[in-house]
Amino acid sequence: MPNLIVAEKPSVAQAIAKAMSVTTRRDGYWEGGGYLVSWCVGHLVGLAPPGLYDPRFERWDRADLPILPEKWQYLVSSSTCQRRNKKCLKRRPQNDPNAGNTYAG
Repeated sequence: MPNLIVAEKPSVAQAIAKAMSVTTRRDGYWEGGGYLVSWCVGHLVGLAPPGLYDPRFERWDRADLPILPEKWQYLVSSSTCQRRNKKCLKRRPQNDPNAGNTYAG
């Protein structure tokens, strides 16, 4: 069952694939040795806009500042990265649902 590794960008994915002897290049990912190595560009999750906390925050008013919610809300991006990795997972349905996330430093 292949493990999915998600890197922050294509060059990092390529370096990881090379280091792990993952040699088969596919559309949006590398495959081999029990691994699928894919990548993203941009943020996967972001803070919810103020209007989702309270409709009055959709328009800025100095009187409402600072906006400090008791519990922060997050939105998952519908980026190309997400579509690419879903496509990768659909092609390989036996994938382990655990994914690694990397940062080049």
